[in-house]
Amino acid sequence: MGRLDGKVAIITGGNSGIGACAAEMFAKEGAKVVISARRVEQLESVAEKIRSAGGEALAVPCDISNQEQCKKVVWKALEAFGTIDILVNNAGVVDSGIEAIEKVTDNTIDTLIDINAKGTLYMTREASQVMIEKKAGSIVNVSSVAGYTGGGGVAYVASKAAVIGMTKNIAMRCASVNVRCNALCPGSVVTPMTMGMKKEGLDPDMMGAMAKHADLTLPVCMPEEVANAILFLAGDESSAITGQVIVIDHGADL
Repeated sequence: MGRLDGKVAIITGGNSGIGACAAEMFAKEGAKVVISARRVEQLESVAEKIRSAGGEALAVPCDISNQEQCKKVVWKALEAFGTIDILVNNAGVVDSGIEAIEKVTDNTIDTLIDINAKGTLYMTREASQVMIEKKAGSIVNVSSVAGYTGGGGVAYVASKAAVIGMTKNIAMRCASVNVRCNALCPGSVVTPMTMGMKKEGLDPDMMGAMAKHADLTLPVCMPEEVANAILFLAGDESSAITGQVIVIDHGADL
């Protein structure tokens, strides 16, 4: 018997990295998974891998900064599986330049806030309506250690700190209706997105400041380590946990 038998889960950013790993874990544990992302071919590839292993998966292309596309993901999930039990807000983008406050551009601010903060709000607003009505559900927000400690580009930090704030707000509002909301704050994670960052393009002033407040000799996280924590918070084993913010970084930011 799987830990998520009979559950229906939406996982945003399910085309690679943490999201793809979580989707595969969820399916192995008995969940029906709806994965969304902007890159259609990669998304379909993950869904097909789950199906080939005997799981149930639906791929729905979505840019979470678009309200209508978020509504479509929820509608497609309900059309296919009849309900929503779990929402994993994993989709997001990083600040490729790690820009400090005096250098941050309007484009960086708009992109990171639109996707990381507003996108998470849009997706949660749609899915939470289903959970609140049925009085059951678990929402897991993937924030970042940057939003917790302040170590990162200023726009990225602002967007991920917003996710932490909304996590506590949603948990407070929904505790009485048995809908939980928690946030995970990974440190550096080995994913295609983070590995694509070029050191020569990073703001040396911000990187220097960050280096004074973190132990860079400790290991970075693997997607599976973060996905394991997502699985725990999504399932019934964490039924008494809500409104919490958990850092996953091997102790690098203590």
